[in-house]
Amino acid sequence: MTRLLAGPADDRRADTARAIAGRERDSPDAHGALVVYCHRVSNDVSAQADAAEGGQLRASTLELFFDLVFVFTITQLTHAFSEHPGWLELGRVALMFGPIWWMYSGYVFLTNEVAPSSTVRRSWLLVGMLGFFIVALAVPEAFTGSGLAFGIGYFVVNTVHTGLFYSNGGRSASSAILRIAPLNLLSAGLVLAGGLVHGWPRYLIWGAALVVQIVTPYLVDTGGFVIRASHFAERHGLVIIVALGESVVAVGAALTGAEIGVGLVTTVALGLGLAYVLWWAYFGFDDERGELALEALPRTARVRPAVLAYGYAMYPLLIGIVVTAAGIRLTVAHGHGPSNWPAAWSLSGGIALFFLGQALFRMALGLPRAWTRLAAVPVVLAIAPIGIAWAGWAQLAVLLVAAFSAVVADDYIGLRSGESSIYASPATTLLRVVRRDG
Repeated sequence: MTRLLAGPADDRRADTARAIAGRERDSPDAHGALVVYCHRVSNDVSAQADAAEGGQLRASTLELFFDLVFVFTITQLTHAFSEHPGWLELGRVALMFGPIWWMYSGYVFLTNEVAPSSTVRRSWLLVGMLGFFIVALAVPEAFTGSGLAFGIGYFVVNTVHTGLFYSNGGRSASSAILRIAPLNLLSAGLVLAGGLVHGWPRYLIWGAALVVQIVTPYLVDTGGFVIRASHFAERHGLVIIVALGESVVAVGAALTGAEIGVGLVTTVALGLGLAYVLWWAYFGFDDERGELALEALPRTARVRPAVLAYGYAMYPLLIGIVVTAAGIRLTVAHGHGPSNWPAAWSLSGGIALFFLGQALFRMALGLPRAWTRLAAVPVVLAIAPIGIAWAGWAQLAVLLVAAFSAVVADDYIGLRSGESSIYASPATTLLRVVRRDG
């Protein structure tokens, strides 16, 4: 994905890396002449070494196509939760999305090592996409009538991943996938077995599959995998932006045939604004900082932080997007009147999960101010009663202001300390932070 790079091309990445490492930044005056480029400068030694080994440094269009298919599961999960909002359905979403997200991350590891540069590789990726599509189709009734289809689709996804990784990866990556394959096969087998039973045993078996995946990186030596930071961070960024887009689409689809009036347009505008806040919360600074933090690590030490930040931490973050989209959808459905508790808690709880996931992301990579995101969690949760006592649109409006204020406050602190990103710097930000002497 093309990124806009603000600042002198020869020192922007070095400046940002110094900010993350806590070293002194150049004088703000050095940013006086800022030029905007429509390409990313990537000339560091680590990236050159990655390229020399044949690994991918940027995401391909086929991978974007893959992500679009995968994110259909986000749409389906949003629909499923919207139909039956509550703790039971949230638990179901968590149980389904856990294994799904594990294998999506596995495919990021795969294409990070194995570029889809041949017909055979692209064909097998297409089979993996078909598996994800079957899983997505089965999501709405996965705990009632389509559990077996869910399990079969997931088993296909898992098998293609292991086979393609082993047959096309480098020597160290092929050895690493052989070490992790038995546990991946165990979790896929549990998902398939869960699809063959009904009632509480399915919950128990699918829960066991999720536990296996959570503990796998601690039971197996994952040191043979190579993380090419630019591609790895971009793929995960792509799935977040596409998930946010799909959440907006899901809300729009639910309004088909609704009478368009001032109230509906106002509520939808507030919902779109809230989606923008989530976009800015991650892509304003953390997307770039995460990549640079991962890239700054020795190549042999990248796997564990990558799994913690882009695997575990993004699990609640993406569920937060699902629940938020459902909350917006339910709020719009209530019109001008008060919301019910499921709608109100979905709206506030989804934002809280997103901020929680982002705080964990920062902790995993040693990024600054995880506390600001954690501090925002109780604030957005406390706004939920407004939807019950007053109106859904009022809760949405207050939530938008609170979430945006939390994000802007965090940005302000960072800009005052000299941090910058491709979207903002002390010299170019709309906040116009002025450094005063004395």
